[in-house]
Amino acid sequence: MGMISRVRARLRSLSAVNSCNGKDDARLRDERNAQSVCLLSVILLLPYLVRSHASSLLVSTATNLVYSCLVLPIVVSAHYKYPLSGLGSVFGTIKECIMAVASPFVYIVRGMYRPVDRAEQAYIKMTNIAALMSQVLFFMLCDRVLVEKQRVTALYSVMFYNVIAYCVSYLHELIEKEDWSPWINITKTSNIHHLAMSTTKVVLEWTKAVTFIITVVFMLLLFGLEQGLQHYQPTVVYTIITWLYYMATEKVFTDLFPGLLLRLQIERLDSLELLYAPVILKAFAASMSFIMAIPLLIWGHYKLFFVAMYFNVYLRCREMSENCLRPLLKERNVLKKFRSATKEEIGEWDDVCAICLSPIKKARITPCHHIFHGDCLRMCLKYSDNCAICKKEIRFD
Repeated sequence: MGMISRVRARLRSLSAVNSCNGKDDARLRDERNAQSVCLLSVILLLPYLVRSHASSLLVSTATNLVYSCLVLPIVVSAHYKYPLSGLGSVFGTIKECIMAVASPFVYIVRGMYRPVDRAEQAYIKMTNIAALMSQVLFFMLCDRVLVEKQRVTALYSVMFYNVIAYCVSYLHELIEKEDWSPWINITKTSNIHHLAMSTTKVVLEWTKAVTFIITVVFMLLLFGLEQGLQHYQPTVVYTIITWLYYMATEKVFTDLFPGLLLRLQIERLDSLELLYAPVILKAFAASMSFIMAIPLLIWGHYKLFFVAMYFNVYLRCREMSENCLRPLLKERNVLKKFRSATKEEIGEWDDVCAICLSPIKKARITPCHHIFHGDCLRMCLKYSDNCAICKKEIRFD
């Protein structure tokens, strides 16, 4: 019995060696075929490279067309069937040579760009100044494209929209305000009032209220009586476009946009509304700036075109990529590991998420067959790799 087992093992090893040799022979055969195809392709494509009278094969256009229809499909199909793997090493060598030659120049360019990069990062971090700068530039684009004869429309529009934004922020603060008491205690657990802080709070609140009232009255008188607006006559299209851009870039309205997305409950967003909101707004603002800048390039206003493209398109896209898009893609990659639950599977769990106990319309299912909101599952995975119900470790084979 021992001899039989040794013979069988020897036969299995020989068959494995033969199969490996067969694979090597097939690989060498395919490589030789690929080299032959490469040489034949050079010969067949040689008439395209010859421009003298000796190339009588491609004299007329009709002959050229017929020859192309016959030869090119054969060459393409042959290369598709027998790809020349040796070209990969050749291209790799060429790439290494190019990188070796270009690396000093790349180092110099990076060194020159480093101060510019720091300035761009500092500009992006100054969110309020960057937003105001982008608004002024976009409104100037609209002045040139939509109301070319009026040069101060942009400044008037920025001023009026800032006033409206202040009013909206004040009303939003009043709506969300919980503590209406004028008193401020010394500590959270003490009932003793802090007189200086309480007086300061009362003065600030009354100042805000009086400023809001004066602002509203001024706006009503200004637009109602039409006094001092002789040079401000924007069109309807101008007002709509600039107002949409202002809402997409002003902090007061951008803070309200995620709440709107949460109310809409769009299934495609997969409970990532808070991450999608800034990406949508910044992409919308950059797209509008790009569209409004195209006519300036056609009309020859190059200075304003390049300035707007740099600040409103390039820097806006860079900010979106670094601060908003990367976290979104990271979280989407986490959720992609879990498949979406079907309606039948959601119905088995009474349409309720086990983490937040809220109704489920779209959910993700774990390998242990438990369903959660995508956002709830994502937040739980930040603290633990275990399922929130069965406590099993979540693994992907």
